[in-house]
Amino acid sequence: MITNDIIDPRSNDEILNEIDVNNIETENRISLETNNLNLWYGDFQALIDVNARVKSGLITGLIGPSGCGKSTLLRCFNRVNERYGNVTTTGQIKIMGKNIYDSDVCLPELRKAVGMVFQKPNPLPISVYENIVFGLRIHNEYNSLSRTEIDNLVELSLKEVFLWDSLKDKLKTKATNLQLEQQQKLCIARLLPLKPQIILMDEPCSALDASATRAVEELMKELAGRYTILIVTHNMAQARRISEECFFMLLGKIVESGQTEQMFVSPEDPRTDDYIAGRYA
Repeated sequence: MITNDIIDPRSNDEILNEIDVNNIETENRISLETNNLNLWYGDFQALIDVNARVKSGLITGLIGPSGCGKSTLLRCFNRVNERYGNVTTTGQIKIMGKNIYDSDVCLPELRKAVGMVFQKPNPLPISVYENIVFGLRIHNEYNSLSRTEIDNLVELSLKEVFLWDSLKDKLKTKATNLQLEQQQKLCIARLLPLKPQIILMDEPCSALDASATRAVEELMKELAGRYTILIVTHNMAQARRISEECFFMLLGKIVESGQTEQMFVSPEDPRTDDYIAGRYA
């Protein structure tokens, strides 16, 4: 049994054992995999025998009604759930073929490889520039880089999220003063200097208006291929627009998974059909 009592004894600069998508055969490129994953908050079982395989380089949607376990499952992939004191987990999770509950896994390095973007934009109340380099400071990499290298990383990260042109002259601006769309893009940019393999997104557009939502969706499409993206969304139109594969969850279980368009047009399970059609929320 795996519980939240496990504490990795290694220092932050020790790495997670060889998480490298390039070492996996092309036809079997699976970024995330769960085997009989179960999770309890105290006596309440939130996840029940979850078996899932998420392909590398795709945008995969997690859909289902509120309270079905989507966000809980998402947080399992970088072991954030363990911050809660009453969590017990059984089963297996593999990232790039590596079981993240193995004793040699370093949590800080796991969370570098598996970044997360939250529902509400959460930039730090410091400058745009310092937001981008914050992760490098935390992971003790900042001092190993020259100022030119750091400046280049900031520029590259902002260019990847299409913020460089609008913010290149505002790098000293407090990030919390940006528009919400810019804040959410900045939160994504903040992950990139750490070279994540996977980006988890928990309803990243729920606090944004329609225009900002479109902008963030376009960004996700641009990032797909270079990163594996797993997104929780309650917006069925969004799930259909941006995801290539989809998982439908209900009451802590995965009911159905497959190609998004196929699932939306001709779902195999009547419960999936009911949810997509809006017959229950």
